[in-house]
Amino acid sequence: MNDLSHVLRDLVPLFERLEVPYAVMGGIAVRAYGIPRPTYDVDFTAALPRERLADFYTEAEELGYTVPEPYKTGWVDRVANMPVVKVRLHVEDRGIDVDVFLAESPFQQQVLERRRREQVGDRAMWMVSPEDLILLKLLARRPRDLADIGDVLFTQGQLDEDYLRQWAEQLGVLDELEKVLASSERA
Repeated sequence: MNDLSHVLRDLVPLFERLEVPYAVMGGIAVRAYGIPRPTYDVDFTAALPRERLADFYTEAEELGYTVPEPYKTGWVDRVANMPVVKVRLHVEDRGIDVDVFLAESPFQQQVLERRRREQVGDRAMWMVSPEDLILLKLLARRPRDLADIGDVLFTQGQLDEDYLRQWAEQLGVLDELEKVLASSERA
């Protein structure tokens, strides 16, 4: 995880210092709950109110991160219909993108309520649950995400399928969930 550990080393304590509930998601969570694979960015979901974004950006910049100008002026992007802001850390000859999804929906708030404290390397941090990781991957709908879901289902074994189905229906991804569940049962 080498370069990515810089981000975790910096931003996990930053969220904790700012008293912002957070959870690591994306490829790093896949490494914890599925079959480890390369990942080149770090994704968080965080209960970071928009009125505190400027404080977050200032603190991140003090740690050596850059904040794209549109975000500094208050712009918030949307990915998979979820609000997201970005910062970037330059380590040696490459940049590491960090996506911070703002927990503004009931689903994202539930993700934070269900998060788990996990050990990643030498650091304990909050991580999304395996079920929520699957739901987030279904929302992203990229081919890599479907493979990640299969790996998590294979590695984790029995998950809370009632929870998965309840949220998948609300999020509009129930058909996709049923397909991956059926596929994992055949494997």
